[in-house]
Amino acid sequence: MKQSLDLRLGQHLTITPQLQQAIRLLQLSTVELQQEIREALDTNPLLEEAGEDGEPRSEGAADDEEAATAESTTEAEPDDPTDLDMEANGAETPADSEWEDSFDSGIATISRTDGERPDIDARNTRPQTLRDHLLWQMQMTSFSETDRRIAESLIDAINEDGYLTSKIEEAQQILARAADGAAGLDVEIDEIAAVLHQIQNFDPVGVGARDLAECLRLQLKALPPETASLAEAIELATTEHLALLGARDYNQLRRRMKVSPETLHQAVQLIQRLNPRPGGTVQSTASNYIAPDIIVRKFRGVWRADLNGEVAPRLRINALYERMIQRGDSSADNRYLQDQLQQARWFIKSLTSRNETLLKVARTIVDRQRAFFDHGPEAMKPLVLHDIAQSVSMHESTISRVTTNKYMLTPRGIFELKYFFSSHVATADGGACSATAIRSMIKKLIEGEPPSRPISDSKIAEILGDQGIHVARRTVAKYRESISIPPSNQRKSIL
Repeated sequence: MKQSLDLRLGQHLTITPQLQQAIRLLQLSTVELQQEIREALDTNPLLEEAGEDGEPRSEGAADDEEAATAESTTEAEPDDPTDLDMEANGAETPADSEWEDSFDSGIATISRTDGERPDIDARNTRPQTLRDHLLWQMQMTSFSETDRRIAESLIDAINEDGYLTSKIEEAQQILARAADGAAGLDVEIDEIAAVLHQIQNFDPVGVGARDLAECLRLQLKALPPETASLAEAIELATTEHLALLGARDYNQLRRRMKVSPETLHQAVQLIQRLNPRPGGTVQSTASNYIAPDIIVRKFRGVWRADLNGEVAPRLRINALYERMIQRGDSSADNRYLQDQLQQARWFIKSLTSRNETLLKVARTIVDRQRAFFDHGPEAMKPLVLHDIAQSVSMHESTISRVTTNKYMLTPRGIFELKYFFSSHVATADGGACSATAIRSMIKKLIEGEPPSRPISDSKIAEILGDQGIHVARRTVAKYRESISIPPSNQRKSIL
């Protein structure tokens, strides 16, 4: 075998751990970033939060404080600068004194002088379910032991929307079978129906209904008797009449109920104020809060985007530990602190890079969509990721990471950065109109239509065509559905 040496040139892409960390931080939302920072502060002793002014402690101030600390703890500096054990000199450090003083009175208390109150929603309590709510009311009701078992069986058959999902006959069969060591119950249908009637009087109103019509009737019967058109609304809350109401067949409803258009209109309005899913009022879910990353304000006639400095704490390197590393030896503890110092520097650098990139992209978006901030969604301009990527000299994938789950607080509301990107539709004069602007125009046209004669999708396409925006009827239907607006036959009103 012949041995030889070859020299080859090549290129390859290597993703360093620092770059991986920067990419990961870049795509985190504000809440996720706060959790990441809190975890870094808990695990890395070299990281600490900056002061209220956000600026790290100056070098001279740190030296003066360290000198004052050393001067108050010992008369003379030890010969070995690495010897930091104060107990060997028999001196009591201020930290020891403060520690003892803190526990002289038993339990340390925290005073709140700024009116701060604990966040109740932040507590990790188990959300209350509809079943728990109904079982609690059952315990407060004077049921017999038999009725209690019937009520538990019926409550178990009520879904999250508040509807009874099984028939009374099925509940009778379930009760007749022994379960969990208990003997079966031989009960009549009338007994189960009586217990169900009691459950239907529980909170929320309408719970325990077997269909939508019964749910609406339970809510209507709970209203004051003097409510206008209450009798007509109860008559309307039947399966047959609700089917006609869903089809907007008001003429057939008037003939069957023998009422005037005004009375039917009042009855329909009363039905529309009811809750078709009463169980949803009890189901408690964790609140999802949005913390804006960018705040947009108008300063001297110019829209300006700035980072929200309150969403994440500012970090810095602990000066005391950094000096301990500089004058330390090659021990295992010192090597550990050196590794933590390097990781802390990488983390702060990645955070700074993330903030700079986010601010650069946000300001470019605000500059491109200045007309939106002045005039609203109808003035939104077409914008894609490639346009911003060219302006800031970055890759489109980076822009996509920056704009995902990042929010902007504006005088017009809170918007995700993705909201400002939309495709374009060619206009008659050779220009372009954004899809967001077209959706806003469609919404405005529908809001101004007569209730008795809603505008069809074809008519909307004609109106937009007269304004120089040529879109097909199916495109109008797609945009209308994207903003949750029903078709014209479902928007028709009685009057």
